Parts: sequence; C-alpha cells; structure tokens
Amino acid sequence: MKQNSYFDGGIVDYILYGILAWLITALTAGIGTPWAIVILLKWKVSHTVIEGRRLYFSGTAIDLFVQWLKWFVLIIITFGIYSFWVAIKIEQWKVAHTHFVDEQELL
Repeated sequence: MKQNSYFDGGIVDYILYGILAWLITALTAGIGTPWAIVILLKWKVSHTVIEGRRLYFSGTAIDLFVQWLKWFVLIIITFGIYSFWVAIKIEQWKVAHTHFVDEQELL
C-alpha cells in the first residue's frame, strides 16, 4: 500500500526561520550564508515526508562553506566559466545530504 507524501511545516516557523537566515546573512555581510542555507534546509527537510518516510538533512554549514571556497577558486581560475556549474553542484550537495530518518541508524 502506497503511503502519502506531505510537508507538515507551518507558516509561522517558516517566517521565523526565514528572518533568522536573513539576519545571519545580513549581519555577517554574506559570510554566514552557508549557515543560513543549512538552517533553512534542515527545517524544510525535517518537515518533509515522502511515501510515509520522514527525511532529515545531514549537511553542515562548515562543509558547505568549504565547498563554496572550492567553487569560488574554480570560478576564478576558469575566468568565470565554472559558475555555470555551481547551481548544479549546490543541488547535488543538498541531495547528497538528504536522507530518510530510518536510514540514520545505518550511517
């Protein structure tokens, strides 16, 4: 029997997490953006259920920050060409760190 997929996050939490992410980014002049992104992703993913299985996000802000530094260097040395791949790299990073809760014991 196929179970439902749904998102159970609320609007108040969404607004508060959005404000927190914005504040982190603004108060750090953008350097804290990876932390803001991870905060939002953890909230969104933790409120997502796919076919009856809840998700969780294992990515860390430090890991994303390191990736951003690597991507920045690649953009510089390729005279901007690598920037076309960065959006895909971000999506790959997000998906690689999104798991089902019941798989947590296996990690």
